[in-house]
Amino acid sequence: MPELPADLGSQVDAALAEDIGRGDVTAALVPQRVRGRVITREAAVLAGRPWVDETFRRLDPAVQLTWHAADADQVAAGQVLFEIAGPARPVLTGERTALNFLQLLSGTATATRAYVDAVAGTRCRILDTRKTLPGLRTAQKYAVRCGGADNHRLGLFDQVLIKENHIAAAGSITAAIAAARAGPKEERIEVEVETAQELEEALAAAPDIIMLDEFSLSDMRAAVALRDARAAAVKLEASGSVNLRSVRAIAETGVDYVSVGSITKHVAAVDLSMRLEFSGR
Repeated sequence: MPELPADLGSQVDAALAEDIGRGDVTAALVPQRVRGRVITREAAVLAGRPWVDETFRRLDPAVQLTWHAADADQVAAGQVLFEIAGPARPVLTGERTALNFLQLLSGTATATRAYVDAVAGTRCRILDTRKTLPGLRTAQKYAVRCGGADNHRLGLFDQVLIKENHIAAAGSITAAIAAARAGPKEERIEVEVETAQELEEALAAAPDIIMLDEFSLSDMRAAVALRDARAAAVKLEASGSVNLRSVRAIAETGVDYVSVGSITKHVAAVDLSMRLEFSGR
């Protein structure tokens, strides 16, 4: 299983504070105990269990969850994901927050798995991007790993990514890569190129990764051949205008990675339902 993010608890706290505010004035009317289950109305890849657990743990540790699927599992429409039992008030108070996390992260994992499946059998790996929901980046990147893809950089702090404006400021690709190497940290260095001429300059400077921005399929194949001949250790990443119809052909050009912003930016939440039965006080 992917490692859980360190800020999981603070994400849950923020979501509960946003929803509860001064208090759940409706749940306060319900004194009973409750038992129920959550089902998925559509096939999906599950992600977000720890956020659900933490939501109810923070509200009332007496709420008991029994899971029937693990994160990264493929689940079928109509499948019971978990059963829940305990005091009705915290269950009702936490229902929306818990399901919001589960449906969003499962949607991210499901979209990711579709891309991973599309490139199966090639050597290419799917990467995410920084195009994530504010405040939920680490959660979505966890979900991407549940879907079988890899994380690109987490933020601006853990990898150098030299783009057009950085190159313009430095004067050239060569100068920008040299400046990055002279920095105090030994982070991976990636540079974005838009033309064959820029690719040749980047290969001569030998960064860790070269991002091919909006290259055609024929240009990608030529880039792979040139990389293999001149700097075999350099990885190539394809970026721009990637969708499920095009990703297989891109992967078959021989690039090492394809980055896909839509798996976290255009994510569609999985349709979930919580069904509850109430009993006496």
